[in-house]
Amino acid sequence: MPVKPRLGQNFLDDAQAVQRIAASLGDLTARTLVEIGPGAGAITGALAKRAARVLAVELDHDLAAHLRTQFPSGRVTVIEQDVLHFDFALASVAASQRLCVVGNLPYYITSQILLKLAENHEYLDRAILMVQREVADRITAAPGSRDYGLLSVTVQMYGPAENLFTLPPSSFSPPPDVHSTVFRWRFAPRFEELGVDKSSFLPFVRKVFAQKRKTLSNNLRAAGYTTAQIDSALIDASIDPHARAEALPMETLATLWKNLPPSPPFGG
Repeated sequence: MPVKPRLGQNFLDDAQAVQRIAASLGDLTARTLVEIGPGAGAITGALAKRAARVLAVELDHDLAAHLRTQFPSGRVTVIEQDVLHFDFALASVAASQRLCVVGNLPYYITSQILLKLAENHEYLDRAILMVQREVADRITAAPGSRDYGLLSVTVQMYGPAENLFTLPPSSFSPPPDVHSTVFRWRFAPRFEELGVDKSSFLPFVRKVFAQKRKTLSNNLRAAGYTTAQIDSALIDASIDPHARAEALPMETLATLWKNLPPSPPFGG
């Protein structure tokens, strides 16, 4: 059957890249794996040969039907559902293990999917994900680099992320207007290690990165902290008063968070 993208998909059409993605997950012999948006099934076939079980989560009705004919029930289970509504906890319990995840993420909901995975980190072991190259560069960026920012800290607080390889538009059908990068994300949250509370630390991070061109002090002032509170916290955390948030590693941001009041006096 001719497979047509109806939801903005760009199907991977590069056999070598498919094998590289599957291999990047490591040993899957006894693992249950969730594939996000399998589309035409290019990666699904390679995964089915390696994993004990593949849960292929596909929103498009016609593609889901095609996948079921291509991969009869056994190692591959096709689930016609929006991945944002997929129950990772239930799937993890059923598999009696933390899950592996793979997916060529649709550009328009990449951030929502990343947040969904972060929220379900306790049920996940590792993920191999393909996103727009510029997004991957931001996700994996190191402190002090041009791309380091809110997305970098948010993702990396749930575990280390590293770029693996980049694919040109010609690797897809239809070709997108951008390059795509495959990155690995291992789920190992750092909140306890850094001594911060997730529910308040991540909102704090959003505030310090609110305006990248502004200094850390200015962003904190805009969030409602007083000059005295800011100056004291920067001194205690050994941070240059002229520093910008993108220069600070997560450890330093955590120290700053600990030295500021739980909430700004004027409510942010």
